[in-house]
Amino acid sequence: MALQDVCKWQAPDTREASPHLPQAGGWAVPQGWDPQTFLQIHGPRLAHGTTTLAFRFRHGVIAAADTRSSCGDYVACPASRKVIPVHRHLLGTTSGTSADCVTWYRVLRRELRLRELREGQLPSVAGAARLLSVMMSRYRGLDLCVATALCGWDRSGPALFYVYSDGTCLQGDIFSVGSGSPYAYGVLDGGYRYDMSTQEAYALARRAVAHATHRDAYSGGSVDLFHVRERPGPEQEREEEATPDRA
Repeated sequence: MALQDVCKWQAPDTREASPHLPQAGGWAVPQGWDPQTFLQIHGPRLAHGTTTLAFRFRHGVIAAADTRSSCGDYVACPASRKVIPVHRHLLGTTSGTSADCVTWYRVLRRELRLRELREGQLPSVAGAARLLSVMMSRYRGLDLCVATALCGWDRSGPALFYVYSDGTCLQGDIFSVGSGSPYAYGVLDGGYRYDMSTQEAYALARRAVAHATHRDAYSGGSVDLFHVRERPGPEQEREEEATPDRA
């Protein structure tokens, strides 16, 4: 028995192929053809929280952060590191999506190393901040979430820049980033002076992060404290200008 008789199937007539393309609305387009729209509709909506801060004073730049990584109401890691050394004279705080922050800092490390090899000198903090902002601005609208404070000491002295994933690049003396930043700013604004001693700066940074962790549900854990200065202190054995201190 023929297949046509069993399934009522008829072979298509291919002798007369239509030379016309389907109309504009007749194309079968996959869901991900517009990444921005696709992420807005189907992308995850997870609350990220942290408290990071950095400020300049006469003895360098202080960077501090809490150690709790959260994903919504879930504490993903209570002892994560949110202050990342980028170069011998440069480090940055991380706030936003952890994977995005780690990826872009890895890219920044590579680009700064290549620039150092080409030019034969350390890249400036301003140049590193502009480079990071330009690279991330190309992905604006694709749900990239990176907010960082770049701290360093170059030929012009201590420098501090805020960089956001939409391309924002700002220079300043005090920056606090994350869900706990309003509470940290309250402490910093009340105790900050440019002519502070080193111990006063350490105490201020610890106090600001600690107060934020008590008020912000997404911040917590310990306090990581880094001091960027012109040259390593006598107690350091390695040639590093970013010294961690976990309180």
